[in-house]
Amino acid sequence: MSLVQGMACVTKAFHKYAGKEGNKNTLSKGELIDLLNEEFGPAIGKGKADEIDKIMKSLDQDKDGEVDFSEYLTLVCAMTMACNDYFVAHCH
Repeated sequence: MSLVQGMACVTKAFHKYAGKEGNKNTLSKGELIDLLNEEFGPAIGKGKADEIDKIMKSLDQDKDGEVDFSEYLTLVCAMTMACNDYFVAHCH
């Protein structure tokens, strides 16, 4: 897969969940939970309510109660960095 294809997948994933509960350009808390469950697995998305609230609060930089695309990219980048750290530590 090329980097461009990866970028398209990241963008497509956002739009798959955004707007189900309102604004088509943002993720509500419920939409974020759905995205986490489906895209990252239930170990993350089915976290305790306070853990999900912390994720939402840390992503929602403009404090509008929703996660826009640039805020979502913060999540994707953080998860990618965690994966890289794991592979560096365990696969080299």
